[in-house]
Amino acid sequence: MELFSNFPLWAALAAIGFAQFVKVPIQYIASRRIDWTLITSTGGMPSSHSAAVTALATGVAFETGLDSPIFAVAAVFAIIVMFDATGVRRHAGEQAIVLNKLVGDFNRFVEETKKWPKMNEQEKVKDLKELLGHKPIEVFFGAITGILLTIVLHYIIHGL
Repeated sequence: MELFSNFPLWAALAAIGFAQFVKVPIQYIASRRIDWTLITSTGGMPSSHSAAVTALATGVAFETGLDSPIFAVAAVFAIIVMFDATGVRRHAGEQAIVLNKLVGDFNRFVEETKKWPKMNEQEKVKDLKELLGHKPIEVFFGAITGILLTIVLHYIIHGL
């Protein structure tokens, strides 16, 4: 039953849930359309990865102090995850955009040059995920989300 009293774990899970859910109204404000698939998608504002790891590190700081070795582990883990979100994963998303364009261009070329009757290749090709990574601003706001949510949860659970 100690699992249920693990504040850093629950803060991190709450940060993931909150960050994923809040993507829907943020997208609505930006585009005036509701897209519930954002709740389970990667990428977007704010970064749920950043929210989770900063909530975890903040929760560990509350529980063990800033001078504890476990806080050092959590903080370095958070830095690595956020760096990856803006680096490798972001570049993979940019490459997916180019690959999707190449696939579309190739399909149009085949359709136009060969004039295959009833060619339906574009329906067969699934788009690569283009929102794999995050822009630095998305990671920043994900981190702020995780820290602030954990502070609020800490004061709700443990009082002032």
